[in-house]
Amino acid sequence: MTENALLQYALYFAALIGFAAAYGPYMARVYDGRPGRLGRVFGPLERSLYRLAGVDPDAAMTWKTYAAAALLFNLLGTLAVYALERLQGLLPLNPAGLGAVGAHSAFNTAASFATNTNWQDYAGETTMSYLTQMLGLTVQNFVSAASGMAVLAAFIRGLRRRESENLGSFWADLVRGTLYILLPLSGALALFLVWQGVPQTFGPAAKAALVETVRYDDGGKTVSTAEQTIPLGPVASQVAIKQLGTNGGGYYNVNSAHPFENPSPLSDFAELWAILALAAACCVMFGVMVVDRRQGWAVVAAMTVILVPMILFCAHGEQQGNPLMSKMGVGRLAVEGPAATSGGNMEGKEVRFGVADSALWAAATTAASNGSVNAMHDSFTPLGGLVPIFMMQLGEVVYGGVGSGLYGMLVFVIVAVFIAGLMVGRTPEYLGKKIEAFEMKMAALVVLLPPILVLAPTALAVVSAQAKASLANPGAHGFSEILYAFSSMGNNNGSAFAGLSAAVPFYDVLGGLVMLVSRYWIMIPVLAIAGSLARKKAAPPGEGTLPTHGPLFVALLVSVVLIVGALTFVPALALGPVAEHLMMIGGR
Repeated sequence: MTENALLQYALYFAALIGFAAAYGPYMARVYDGRPGRLGRVFGPLERSLYRLAGVDPDAAMTWKTYAAAALLFNLLGTLAVYALERLQGLLPLNPAGLGAVGAHSAFNTAASFATNTNWQDYAGETTMSYLTQMLGLTVQNFVSAASGMAVLAAFIRGLRRRESENLGSFWADLVRGTLYILLPLSGALALFLVWQGVPQTFGPAAKAALVETVRYDDGGKTVSTAEQTIPLGPVASQVAIKQLGTNGGGYYNVNSAHPFENPSPLSDFAELWAILALAAACCVMFGVMVVDRRQGWAVVAAMTVILVPMILFCAHGEQQGNPLMSKMGVGRLAVEGPAATSGGNMEGKEVRFGVADSALWAAATTAASNGSVNAMHDSFTPLGGLVPIFMMQLGEVVYGGVGSGLYGMLVFVIVAVFIAGLMVGRTPEYLGKKIEAFEMKMAALVVLLPPILVLAPTALAVVSAQAKASLANPGAHGFSEILYAFSSMGNNNGSAFAGLSAAVPFYDVLGGLVMLVSRYWIMIPVLAIAGSLARKKAAPPGEGTLPTHGPLFVALLVSVVLIVGALTFVPALALGPVAEHLMMIGGR
């Protein structure tokens, strides 16, 4: 591990934690209806939206009403994106004249962006018009993130309220999260990216004359050209919210590895920071809203304790590179100083970012439900590639998606509290609320569903002729490509091992269903737990109450998360990246 890498990682976490400490309290005030100075700016717009929609922002909602509103809103968003994709050839802001997106790909994309997954089986710059990118995909980037934060706010209210059915208003939480949290940050980040060189235009693609005429084969026909087409569009605005909202879907096919999405080391640091910034701030918001900031920082500590070793492990695996390359005279060691070289495995990585930054991005983007990439994960070493797979398989609770990552982790907190109660023979409690049978049944649904949605489709894919025909690699790596795909879709991440050609009906239809079930089947039990806790009385802590803000509980929580992930997925990982690593060191 180089000094440069360690310095980057230290600066990253300093910026992340510093922002969370400052922004988390503001987010808590927003969901309590006190946005401060921005209320004077966006307040008239907020009230106009309520009047236009005919909703009362102060109307109380039970957990069932809240869940119904969230599901209805997201269903309408899914249908709207699907319609835009299918009709884009007839709609304006389409300077390239792109036609309708195919039915199964349009379904997969609509489900993907509505669920905050942003799995993409297409090249954005050659498939989606400007209108579809903006009105369809970018809008869903905002509202899918806002929906996750809204459900988190409702869950926190369930923990802090006493003998109440009221979890707040989904419509108010959705609008406030969008206007006061996501929109200002996205605007600022978009302007920063434009300064760094990211395009933001409605103009058509640029044309550039080539130095030499290029000839290539197009379906058996030789084609020659002396001109290069450079796709442009409203890129910066989409990139900003895709990072801040833990969406991840790129404007360009290669996502943030493209120089127009991520042109410089400075833009790279900003985009990388944005992946986890709001997820970390949500933890601080939680502590403020339950009037015990130690609870929020305990969750941050547990998440960081898991993430940091995974980053270092991934970086180490990539820095070591492939031992087979040494036999070819290719150096694998990093060199610092005037003749600096990054060393390690540079396949699939951008020279302007290097090994250390690519490893940090890979771990962070899969810890969150982001899925954006600045390097090709399919080209990582077997152990380097194992890290992003395993991070997703933990359920996207290590920071995780905006809102969804924390409410997923709080379900693990409930499981940990329950286990601790069993060990000492006391009724488990969390923040003064007794954890009983109903809460544990709902928690079991949340914990057990993602592994089913990953492993069952993976098993189906390895016996499907169409699924196997989409693989670019045989053997252990081919299995890893399939396992990665469904780990990504089953946990609403969206990244991929790009050797898998997923634009076929099998992956589009099955993957779309997996993404929908993973997002909303989990959201409903989470709200059910919130509703149950809100109805309960608060019990004052006693001598036997387990403190849930200290190092002991943090260690217990980390153990529960890792054990559930390890026991479930280690056999599958052994067939994929572990087997591939053993083959590599064996010289095969």
